[in-house]
Amino acid sequence: MWASILPNRKTTTTPTTVRTKNFPERPFSWRIALHRWEGLQGRQTISSMDQLSLTSPDTWIPRTTRIGSKGPHSAALRVLHVIPGEADGMTMPFAKREAQQLERAGVVPHLFFLRSRTSPIGLASEWRRLRREIREFRPDLVHAQFGTVTAFTAVFGSTVPVVVTFRGTDLNRDPGVTRVRYLVSRLLSQIAALGAARMVCQSRQLRSRLWWRRSRVTVLAGSIDLERFHSMPQEKARDALGWKNNERVVLFNAGTLVRKVKRLDLAKSAVAEAQKIVEGVRLVILDGSVSPDEVPIYMNASDCLLVTSDSEGSPTIVREAMACNLPIVSVDVGDVAERLRDVTESEITSRDPRELGAAVAKFLVARTRSNGRWRAREFSVNRFNQELVSVYERALAAQGRPRQKS
Repeated sequence: MWASILPNRKTTTTPTTVRTKNFPERPFSWRIALHRWEGLQGRQTISSMDQLSLTSPDTWIPRTTRIGSKGPHSAALRVLHVIPGEADGMTMPFAKREAQQLERAGVVPHLFFLRSRTSPIGLASEWRRLRREIREFRPDLVHAQFGTVTAFTAVFGSTVPVVVTFRGTDLNRDPGVTRVRYLVSRLLSQIAALGAARMVCQSRQLRSRLWWRRSRVTVLAGSIDLERFHSMPQEKARDALGWKNNERVVLFNAGTLVRKVKRLDLAKSAVAEAQKIVEGVRLVILDGSVSPDEVPIYMNASDCLLVTSDSEGSPTIVREAMACNLPIVSVDVGDVAERLRDVTESEITSRDPRELGAAVAKFLVARTRSNGRWRAREFSVNRFNQELVSVYERALAAQGRPRQKS
């Protein structure tokens, strides 16, 4: 019923020889000059690369793609996505999904994982590896899926236009890091914004955090696979998880490794207040150990989602809960208030644990579902793809490289 992730399968193919692509003359740029100098080094021989391919809304399979010459009139838009973390890690699964889902819009995506982001030596090695990946994959543009070091490396390591997506703590304050690290990270994000052809901010609040070039920003919340996230009978979902039907369950997303910015301490205090009003209340915490395929089941089995973060961009967990008609209690953070406008069985409260707990208790007693799914339809994969491809095309046009269509 739910998606299955198959193990990677390594295959090898005969190497393909490609030449450096020549672009029309444009005003001098040191990055373009460096790219052309590298092209004079001769032909580059490359091997096939493994990447994930989305062939249906809820099925992921590994695929080996041959990287060959790109025809001068190719209609397929080739995008290299730069994502922080390890390829097999649990960080930023939504960015990985969104990148691969672009295949539905005719985009050829390729994922590059920036493994080292703190060591100067490691970062220099990653910069060279990114340059090599760009020469081999030959993308039309690069999409940095996060700000800070990721966006900075992409902007100054790319020889093609760069799009940057800012998601939250790359511009907002993160209480889980030192003030010095926060200031350096934010500075890198702001410098990257200067070099980006276009930017995506997941909320208007994030766009307001930019120091400059806000006119290049498109506000675009992430997508939701509505075929994966949908409502189902609560009893059926609880049977699948082995939960009791008479208990009241509050769902909380603490993030991978329980990030401090999510404020688990405040959530526990709020649930403690709710327990004074309603019996049998239990807090279930999503900390990255739950398979992404099981998250929709958790949402359908729960009675309420609680959000207490200090800062957010556009929290994915809220959109997913809306798609499952799960009632939501949240503080006013990110774009949550905007998303929950006109959604029944949802409430925005202060950060007072007693007020949060009272709102949670109200939904636990009622045990009714929301009408969030009708609002969640605006986050469909197809709509998101159309808007993001439009951002790509504007980025290419701004750099004098309009998309070539067959």
